[in-house]
Amino acid sequence: MLRKLLKVTLVIALLGGLALCLFITGIILYVKSISQTRPNQLVTEAMPGLYGGEVNVFSGTGGYFYMCGHNTPAACVPFGMVRLAPDTLSALLNIPGLNRSGYYYSDNKITGFSHTRLVGADAAEGGVLRILPAPANAAASMLRRGHRWVRFSHRDERGFPGYYAVNLYRGRVLAEMTASPRCGLHRYAFPSGEIPCLLVDLTSALGDKGRVENAAAQFSSDHLELSGSLTTFGSFSGRYGGLPMHFVARFSEPPERCELWRGRENLGTAWQAAGEQACLALYFPARSDQGRLIEVRVGLSAVSVAGARANLDAEMADRPFSEVLDRAKESWEQVLYRIQVEGGTPTQRRIFYTALYRAFQMPTVFSDVDGQYPGFDGNIHRADGFVYYTDFSLWDTFRTVMPLYYLIAPEESRDMLRSLLAMAEQGGGFPRWPSGRGYTGCMFGTPADMAVSEAWLKGLRDFDGERAYALLRRVATDGPPPGSRVPGRDGLAEYASLGWVPGDRYKGSVAKTLEYAWGDHALAGLAEALGHREDAAMFRNRAERYRSLWDPGKRFFLPRDSAGKFIDFPFDPLKLTYTDFKGEMTRAYVEGSAMQWRWAVPFDPEGLVALFPSPEAFARELEAYLAGMRPEKGWWHPGGNYWHGNEPYFHAPWLFIFAGRPDRAQYWVRHCLNTRYGDDPVGLDGNDDGGTLSAWYVWSALGIYPQAGSDRYWLGAPLFDRISVQLGKDRRLELIAENHSSQAVYVREILADGTPVQRWTMDHRTLTGLKTLRFVLSDTPDAGSPNGEPKP
Repeated sequence: MLRKLLKVTLVIALLGGLALCLFITGIILYVKSISQTRPNQLVTEAMPGLYGGEVNVFSGTGGYFYMCGHNTPAACVPFGMVRLAPDTLSALLNIPGLNRSGYYYSDNKITGFSHTRLVGADAAEGGVLRILPAPANAAASMLRRGHRWVRFSHRDERGFPGYYAVNLYRGRVLAEMTASPRCGLHRYAFPSGEIPCLLVDLTSALGDKGRVENAAAQFSSDHLELSGSLTTFGSFSGRYGGLPMHFVARFSEPPERCELWRGRENLGTAWQAAGEQACLALYFPARSDQGRLIEVRVGLSAVSVAGARANLDAEMADRPFSEVLDRAKESWEQVLYRIQVEGGTPTQRRIFYTALYRAFQMPTVFSDVDGQYPGFDGNIHRADGFVYYTDFSLWDTFRTVMPLYYLIAPEESRDMLRSLLAMAEQGGGFPRWPSGRGYTGCMFGTPADMAVSEAWLKGLRDFDGERAYALLRRVATDGPPPGSRVPGRDGLAEYASLGWVPGDRYKGSVAKTLEYAWGDHALAGLAEALGHREDAAMFRNRAERYRSLWDPGKRFFLPRDSAGKFIDFPFDPLKLTYTDFKGEMTRAYVEGSAMQWRWAVPFDPEGLVALFPSPEAFARELEAYLAGMRPEKGWWHPGGNYWHGNEPYFHAPWLFIFAGRPDRAQYWVRHCLNTRYGDDPVGLDGNDDGGTLSAWYVWSALGIYPQAGSDRYWLGAPLFDRISVQLGKDRRLELIAENHSSQAVYVREILADGTPVQRWTMDHRTLTGLKTLRFVLSDTPDAGSPNGEPKP
């Protein structure tokens, strides 16, 4: 018995020590991130564009690794397939992928520069074709020891939209890169007398579990072109059988020798390679009279090597580095120009344009220049008259990112909607989180209900609305087609008959009920717009039944069982799912606490307020909830009160306007703008999830917030003196904040083209028909509606 007790004690001690070690490591990495704000001192000839100069591409790449924004400083263009960036290793443990995009700010080792990755997602995906430049002697040492990485310092790197550069090997090699939609351009500068070497890893992948199979490549007869194919298996692509990728890499001059390495084994000279751990070591002749510039142009395709070659010919050909970079910069200027801000502090402007930049990095262009792309049915298709996109973090982005596109990027939005419909046609239903060529099933619910319905209601109708509605309706009423990978609604039959997902049968029952109701609310609007009135009534009725989970005594959404009884469980409203290891207290919720899901009804804010004894009681409870947020962004433990780093409840500060306290909405929204975002490596309060947190900042800085899944906006107070928003090709909306200051955050009056606004909401047609929306601000709060009208 004593021996058993000692064993148990030892195990507990070891686990406790490991937990303490991880906690201390997290503290060290967090402090390292926040203490190295904008330290970059590298000077290169490349200069950012006017708006690109306001972007901090390193923001959101650091902090506690489990709270990281998962952003990247990649050289890329808007929505580019190629996101060319350094992949890093942990300074302490040689662990890859603490930032799932490949680059973690607290790391101090670069393993090379790879071409693909997701942005802001807690999923390690990509890392295709990693290239590491090295002087020949350093390359030989790395190959022999089997550890291919080089130390770097943030003092020696630089980045802006479309460009990344870093000095390596104590200044012996300058690495620069830029990109086009489907291609990446590397430029490596070596000093005179140095033998340049490039290590080309054919089996590179992001994360500790990513892998590559079926890798094969060969050089052309003149040794100027390396082409090949591989299949990558990442966090998402591994779920549907892998993602085939094809590449063509062209070198500015031929290597004089090519060695094939597998791990630490040198297999000799070879101009082709295949198999696991295949790495090519390319050696170029030294020059004693001058330094060397080695350029590598890489074209990618998810269709074929021929497609990769055509992409490379169309987008780069033999254009000089400066021209390719200018095109990349201009592509970002065209995006960032769409919202022009005046006033505010330099830090606020940098955070704003960084947020706008992040919102336009993903989804991903996936069709080749000829329109071909791999479909969800396993076949090759051609996008006729549109660009095909993938990598929609839809469960997140439908809330803020997609509405932003619908307002300022209608052309791109139309292509995205056609892409989503193509996925649905090929696979049997709309995706929840599509990546690459398949369904990933990530998260829950049917967020396409909201994304597609909102687009239609806002007048984006360049797709088959009836067909889209039929596909959405089928999954919402009957479920996905049998045998398909289409994500549906867990517990749909019970939800349809009872009005809720029963907690005795399904995990996450409360969260699922609320999200399904949101989807039904959106489908009701779409059905009404299409003339399906009976369907609209049916979906509207289903959407209202979320109230059946409201416990009027405890005033929380609580799980019911199949018989209709509230389930008895040890209720702790602040307990997080992340810390409820047995799942006893939070089984009914997903990624949050009962307190956080209490406010997750943005589709019916008036109905949510009505569940409380009075609007005043609602406002008091909401005030306490927001006051309980953690003191710093990206804090190590988000807590069970308001956490700005997760999507289902980050709309909560805006809800005050429906309880007659718009002044508190204005206060707390400004508080979040000021404290939950930063111009530093931490940058955010959690995962950016394809720009979702960033888009929240953009919207709230405008003083407008979208009610996702509808055509309605909520009104607040702008962050800047004047904001000019591009609506389509030739129209702009001017947002003017009179009397604006850091203290004047409260709205006294709103004028729409000179006419007083009477409510705190506005529909899309009205907003986009305006020339000016003027907010008269004050430093003292004023509860009620604009212009002294009765409270809505």
